[in-house]
Amino acid sequence: MMRAAAFFYPWDVVGDPDAARRVADLGVQQVTLAAAYHSTRALTPRHPRHRVVTARHSAVLYPSDAERWAGRALRPYRQDWVAGPDPFGAAVRALADAGLEVHSWVVLAHNTRLGTEHPAIAVRNAYGDRYSWAPCIARPEVRAYLCDLAAEAAVRPSARGTELESCGWYGLAHLHAHDKTGGVALSGAAQYLMSLCFCEICEAGCTALGVPAREVRGAVVRALEPVWAGADGGGGEAGEGRAGEWREVERLLGGELSGLVRRWRDDAARTLRREVVAAVRAAADDGFRVLLHADPAGHRCGANPGADPADVLTHADGVVVPCTGDDAARTDALAPFADVRARSATLPDTPAPVVAANLTVVTAMGGRPGSLAADAAHAAALGADELRLYHAGLAGDGDLAAVRRGLAAVRKR
Repeated sequence: MMRAAAFFYPWDVVGDPDAARRVADLGVQQVTLAAAYHSTRALTPRHPRHRVVTARHSAVLYPSDAERWAGRALRPYRQDWVAGPDPFGAAVRALADAGLEVHSWVVLAHNTRLGTEHPAIAVRNAYGDRYSWAPCIARPEVRAYLCDLAAEAAVRPSARGTELESCGWYGLAHLHAHDKTGGVALSGAAQYLMSLCFCEICEAGCTALGVPAREVRGAVVRALEPVWAGADGGGGEAGEGRAGEWREVERLLGGELSGLVRRWRDDAARTLRREVVAAVRAAADDGFRVLLHADPAGHRCGANPGADPADVLTHADGVVVPCTGDDAARTDALAPFADVRARSATLPDTPAPVVAANLTVVTAMGGRPGSLAADAAHAAALGADELRLYHAGLAGDGDLAAVRRGLAAVRKR
């Protein structure tokens, strides 16, 4: 049977004595519970005391260690929208009492308040615009902050593992209040070009690889000129999907420059992942599982940043892979990780890494809870061995009933 876990926020549990039982009744074995999370406005459809929770800024949902963060400019923010000094801990106790294993859910390189208060750390695009929500992961001070945040937020009392989101580059794509960025449709390639960072650290990095940063920046601006003039958003001639996006980047920017930029960014992301995982392992007991939210295309940015499957699965215990969309999209995302997992399974004394398919189960968010059994079977055929369900706290009663039926069907197979 495929192990299944549901995502939850502490505010879904704290103050609702029935929440833990409801999620246990779904048939999941695990809850992935937010310990450090970005700003959001979330519905709580069944909570007895509220219907909307507004998390005004990124924050940790536990009492942070004052000694660890003393005197540091970059440090986690406290929250005041969930009652009690330790909402994460209170939720863990309730979920564990219901027989559920809890793993922490930690959002890393996505923090608008941090970038607003410390603008120098934010990604700066080719036009000089700063993305306050996206701290540049090439910067030493950001990397030190992310490693310490990961170690502290992941390894909470009674948590058996962690799932690390946005452990890599964040870029242009970002939900924002009253967003007005949809006037020009941007292809995946154009999104990537608009996500490249040209802070002084990234400029120095590119220059050290052999091409002055001003040449790279100029090439990016020239490549995007047709987009603003009304072209097709960056082109699609190279085909759809992740591979097609990268071929289009190479066409727009040129093979040499695109390769140079990719080399700098891939190295920053790869070394960050290794440092973060090492920091978590140093703080955790043996057997603590460390999974990364990841996309197999190295150029992808965001909550599921690009990661080379052959690299990430050598140091993390597994990955959580976005599997929304049609069958082709799910195949495109799962297959590269599953191939590495299959090769690992043949090595003696080496546990095969986890490849968890992340399925949206909220109909209003584009999910397909009624097709959960079929989607789980499809994911398993592609090599996934676990399921993640996004998001038990946000789903309505009808969606949860469909999830319950779907997981029952999965158990019978």
